[in-house]
Amino acid sequence: MTAAPLLESYVAGHWWASADEGTPLPDAVTGETVARIGSRGLDVGAMVDHARTVGGPALRELTFHQRAALLKAVGLHLMGRKDEFSALSHRTGATDGDNLVDVDGGFGTLLSYASTGRRELPDDVLVLDGPPTPLGRGGTFLGQHVYTSLTGVAVQINAFNFPVWGMLEKLAPAFLAGMPTIVKPASQTAYLTEAVFRAIVETGLLPEGSVQLLAGSASGLLDHLDGQDLVGFTGSASTAALLRSHPAVTERAVRFNAEADSLNCSVLGPDAGPGTPEFDLFVDGVVTEMTVKAGQKCTAIRRAIVPREHADAVVEALRAKLSDVVVGAPGAEGVTMGALASRDQVAEVLRAVERLRTHASLVVGDPDRFDVVGADRGRGAFLPPMLLRCDDPAAPEPHDVEAFGPVSTVLTYDGLDDAVALARRGQGSLVASLVTHDPDVARRFVLGAGSAHGRIHVLDRDDAGESTGHGSPLPVLVHGGPGRAGGGEELGGVRGVLHHMQRTAVQGSPDVLTGVGNRWVTGATRNDDGVHPFRKSLAELRIGDSVTAGPREITLADIEHFAEFTGDTFYAHMDEAAAAANPLFGGRVAHGYLIVSWAAGLFVDPDPGPVLANYGVDNLRFLTPVKPGEQVTVTLTCKQITPRGGADHGEVRWDAVVVDSSGSPVATYDVLTMVAKEWPPASAS
Repeated sequence: MTAAPLLESYVAGHWWASADEGTPLPDAVTGETVARIGSRGLDVGAMVDHARTVGGPALRELTFHQRAALLKAVGLHLMGRKDEFSALSHRTGATDGDNLVDVDGGFGTLLSYASTGRRELPDDVLVLDGPPTPLGRGGTFLGQHVYTSLTGVAVQINAFNFPVWGMLEKLAPAFLAGMPTIVKPASQTAYLTEAVFRAIVETGLLPEGSVQLLAGSASGLLDHLDGQDLVGFTGSASTAALLRSHPAVTERAVRFNAEADSLNCSVLGPDAGPGTPEFDLFVDGVVTEMTVKAGQKCTAIRRAIVPREHADAVVEALRAKLSDVVVGAPGAEGVTMGALASRDQVAEVLRAVERLRTHASLVVGDPDRFDVVGADRGRGAFLPPMLLRCDDPAAPEPHDVEAFGPVSTVLTYDGLDDAVALARRGQGSLVASLVTHDPDVARRFVLGAGSAHGRIHVLDRDDAGESTGHGSPLPVLVHGGPGRAGGGEELGGVRGVLHHMQRTAVQGSPDVLTGVGNRWVTGATRNDDGVHPFRKSLAELRIGDSVTAGPREITLADIEHFAEFTGDTFYAHMDEAAAAANPLFGGRVAHGYLIVSWAAGLFVDPDPGPVLANYGVDNLRFLTPVKPGEQVTVTLTCKQITPRGGADHGEVRWDAVVVDSSGSPVATYDVLTMVAKEWPPASAS
């Protein structure tokens, strides 16, 4: 028989093997050794140094859009090999359904962040946080918050339950932020992480030093970190507390983000009794969260909180659904729930169940008597779904003890305020579900329980068809929770990227802030060189290029014609007496959209040219009413240029200011256009 392979770490651009034979890692289904793991002799300091001196500088040379393109390419490559990784994932105890969450979910997260980087971040290496803030009356001294890349390394310490998603959901935002990553997977399932990591390295797409893998003990790693570094941890609350106490965190201000296991709940609303669609949705949701990944999810429903009068019906409905669950080897015919990660994990779950039974009764599932399909129950890490019931509102165990497996406890409440109080007794959770069709119930629950949960999933008959479920963190939403859940945040789209960057307040003149942010700031120098900026391609256009057009007088006839043509006969435009009585106007005024339309007529260059399309306006504000007889002038200034990689055009944002005869602004807004990179196009020439 061939000896199980020794997992390797990826260090400073090379694969490295431990000096010893390593610790065996068992197959969760058969108990056979899948691989061995060890890190004796590994120089963790060299990994940190390589990330800082090689990986970080290489990443920071790329723009957000370039980093996003690399993530997309890697994600698509991994998607093409997902069947291979899913087959290996079976050895962790995961079914094909489980792999939709871990394997497919991890690759999908990479692609989601690639999309976020292209859509929501600039083609730059710096992010502007909001508009400039005036710091003086004259407009010559302003402040601008900016995000820049940290110069350290992101260390991720992951749990055993998500060996693929756990790695990629942390890697994606760190990579986009320009921060290299050291991946430390949990040993139990590290063979799957290593396989996916090898596939990433083999693409040759990512800059050298931007990703490294530490397979084995991470002893001493935190000793090498400082205030430019970040640690992202997923695991138990006790281990999170231990890491938080390390001098790297307490003395050197290493950024520490924890996502810890929590006692998440699902609450059946008082309106959702038997016979309603919501009742069935609640039951389905609890069963799903008990059985996906054999209940080994940090977001799994540990507490099912139901109205006291519906408790018997809920238990019977859950019993019926759970009786259809088939436990066994992933891939075996009919199997719907696989194994836990290890037999040690089985023992830990059973110890927790015994503690829960102090004030609860086991109503479904006998850990000593259950069938296993396609595997030997004595060799694999199997358990049946186990449901407990607790009618004692003072019982502490359901709110203190987590059985990290296919286990949930039904708790009863009397009135919505009681349900909120029970939900909060989890001491901080990643997610709570509320199953209700009553918006008032939803509002009261969110107001009462929101501060104790990182996410609240409100489920009813209307959103059930599109709902991704209670236990599915989404790349575009934050994932984390207060208190016991770790007090951190992961994912969240751009929020997850900015978490890996430094926010700095920059003070200076409009010209300085324009130069720093690569976006024109009001008061900065304008360039009117006599060439209309609409005649310039992206290759020729510069930030600050400007044109001023007008004036044009607005007459009463213009206002009446616009009203008749558009149908907008609001009294402020058409009724002199009523408009005069309005304290804001004191007489008839021009339509705001008439002003904007005329402004376009003033600044637009009508002939064919590099401006291909106008696709909208942002931040439109009407500031001063314009009365008949007034003249308006518009100034258009190139504010921001965003080339599109691989396309023959890019996006240009223009600052537009319309003023009256006295120079007072009457309207301000941004005009958004598509502009050719060169003109005439190369194909035409």
